[in-house]
Amino acid sequence: MKDYTNKDRESAREKDAARQGPPEDQGGQARQNRKTDAPEQDGAASAQPMVRHEIEGSTDPLPRQSGGAKPPADNSGRPGGGGGGNSGSPPRFHQRLGPDEFAESLKQGKRAVRRNIGFVMVLTCATNLLILAIPIYLFQISDRVLTSRSTDTLIMLTIVIVGAVVMQSVFDAVRRFILMRTAVEVAARLGAPVLSAAAHAALHSNGREYQTLGDLQQVRGFLVSGTLLSFLDVPFAPIFILAIYLVHPDLGLIVVITALMLFVIAIINQKITAQPFAEANMAQSRANLHLDSMSRNSQIINALAMVPEAVILWGRDTAASLTSQVRAQDRNIVSSAVSRAMRMLTQIGMLGWGAFLAIEGEITGGMVIAASIIAGRALAPIEGSIEGWNAFLLSRASYGRIQTLMNTTKLQFERLRLPRPEGRLDVERLLYVPQGTKRVILNGLSFSLKPGESLAVIGNSGAGKTTLGKMLVGSILPTSGNVRLDLMDLRNWDARQLGESIGYLPQDVQLFPGSIKNNIARMRGDASDEDIHRAAVLADVHEMIASLPQGYETMVAADGSPLSGGQKQRIALARAFFGNPRFLVLDEPNSNLDAAGDRALANAIRHAKQSGITVVVITQKPSLLTVVDKIMLLADGGIALFGHRQPVLEELAKRQNPGQQTLRGPNPTAAE
Repeated sequence: MKDYTNKDRESAREKDAARQGPPEDQGGQARQNRKTDAPEQDGAASAQPMVRHEIEGSTDPLPRQSGGAKPPADNSGRPGGGGGGNSGSPPRFHQRLGPDEFAESLKQGKRAVRRNIGFVMVLTCATNLLILAIPIYLFQISDRVLTSRSTDTLIMLTIVIVGAVVMQSVFDAVRRFILMRTAVEVAARLGAPVLSAAAHAALHSNGREYQTLGDLQQVRGFLVSGTLLSFLDVPFAPIFILAIYLVHPDLGLIVVITALMLFVIAIINQKITAQPFAEANMAQSRANLHLDSMSRNSQIINALAMVPEAVILWGRDTAASLTSQVRAQDRNIVSSAVSRAMRMLTQIGMLGWGAFLAIEGEITGGMVIAASIIAGRALAPIEGSIEGWNAFLLSRASYGRIQTLMNTTKLQFERLRLPRPEGRLDVERLLYVPQGTKRVILNGLSFSLKPGESLAVIGNSGAGKTTLGKMLVGSILPTSGNVRLDLMDLRNWDARQLGESIGYLPQDVQLFPGSIKNNIARMRGDASDEDIHRAAVLADVHEMIASLPQGYETMVAADGSPLSGGQKQRIALARAFFGNPRFLVLDEPNSNLDAAGDRALANAIRHAKQSGITVVVITQKPSLLTVVDKIMLLADGGIALFGHRQPVLEELAKRQNPGQQTLRGPNPTAAE
């Protein structure tokens, strides 16, 4: 073993200068020289310096080799991928994919809603005008037909009014049809963008953004509700008030005063119910999170008899939500009752005052009845708006969260479809500090792997191993530094192509509801049976699947049943191998495996090496160290040891002897 000194760096530079390479290699070498100095600088700045050792290997980015790794052949003898290497034929480029413009998707959805609502408003205007047919009919019968006793007038008047009523019903039905289809269009236009934006935003949070899909359903429900129709009818209330005013100014004044009082009640209702409804929604959201946690941990809850505690946690937030909701609904009910009473008293007042005016000879009896009906129609939308105010507040809050998500999620720019990667991995000065904290989880990591090499990452709990694994596949983003696959930063790869080119087995294995075949195929409908079988063979799980009663068609529930923990882990390993990836990250892949499973996992890593797949294994067990090419020891977020397998194992054996100094990292408080 030798220290990473300036003398070693000068020797490496002389060797690299003698190597004849393409121009881009020289740029890569400059990056090597810069990064070689970085670890020593970081170590010098640490409170407790850590001596970094390199054993028969370099942690610097590798220069491009003149001969790339050859892609493996599948069962049919065809190349299995790995384009971009020097395989004798020019690399195949693919078409560009369009960017995900979340804010633009929201604008398009809003434009569609406005267009449809504009047409609905035209129909609403026609509907409200045709509603006047009934009061006019009553007025004409009372003041003209009954006095003239003309049957012809009655027949013609009835025919006209029947036609108006039929048209009013048709227009009302059409506007409801349009609103229903508008709600469907909103779900169709925004469903995928909202889910995509939530998935991207979840990289920087705890995943609450997925609840925005529920907000989209709330908005969709409001578009087909009666509350929206009441809101649309309110602007036409002045038309009815004008009609009443034409009957008699006194009656019109009564309706105007009542309408103003109803508007005041609506404003007061909004003020006194907004806060309780907001508190109820927040508490219900917390209760839903507890419920989701209970569903994911049902086995632990039952095994440890934690059901009462889990119910208490859920019930506490649910009770708070119900309390706030009852308080808000009580106020809303009182406001609705007052508005309803005022509307009925208004009609009584209009009938009484209208009768007095009729006695005085200023209006007729038919006018009194017609004015009373029109007044009820003018005030009904206002009353309906008050009753549905809660739904409006919920929908407005839901739309606000959707708008915030779509406008704040970073635009996914258009990416070039690059040749299929070879599997070369370069990690450059990787630093990670979780948002909102000052703890350094990963501190200046730099290392490289050639295509087809395998690396085991070991270290104590809290060293940063799992965080490193997540960064290597792009599931979380570094605070600074780069993870490069074939020289390209992971953030600059097309997301779909990157996902097809890598495989990932997380520490917490989750399978999707469906068959084993679908889970291995990553739920893709275009997956071929040949690709699924090849992934199972590479992962050495074909025999295990064949022993199941339904084989590849065995159905798996959301909790993974009827599979055991080890079987779930091996199925997830086959999923990582699907699609002939060029880079694999396996996080604690043998945590649930028995001896047979360990042997199968070792065989899978050997198969990956034979296929030219670059593999990073994060493990706590020594059984996998014999099948990898290199070993990296992480300590408190820094690289304490890195090199080829045998020298690193010998160094570790020396450090386990009594009297050796305990290995410390640059940040003893760092957590994984």
